Amino acid sequence: MPTTPSEFWFPVVVQTVLALVIACALVTLSYVIGHRVKNRIKDTPYECGIAPTGDAQHRFSVKFYLVAMLFILFDIEAIFLYPWAVVYKQLKMFAFTEMLLFVAFIMAGFFFIWKKGVLDWAETDRLAAKRAEKRAARAA
Repeated sequence: MPTTPSEFWFPVVVQTVLALVIACALVTLSYVIGHRVKNRIKDTPYECGIAPTGDAQHRFSVKFYLVAMLFILFDIEAIFLYPWAVVYKQLKMFAFTEMLLFVAFIMAGFFFIWKKGVLDWAETDRLAAKRAEKRAARAA
């Protein structure tokens, strides 16, 4: 059992130094040994097998960010479920009631965004189709 702070922290320092040495060695070896080929095809961006079109500065739909925030929200919910599961046996009915309220609030938020159409990505296409139908009906 370590008795001094230096004995206590020595394994941590050794592991940190060893990790840094291994990481630097691997990066250096890949730079020294690696085969570098520069050509136009290798320098083009590649994403999902689709040839890039347009510039990289186009704007994303707000729905993309809303869905990203929803994923974060439900990840946070999952994080809160773990400590609850650990202390569930000690708190018994109180823990069940608290988690029931927590899940009810989360589900209320989920149904709110569902009703608002945040999860409906094809809504803009449907709205455009309805407008085109109305214009065609007026023209006829």
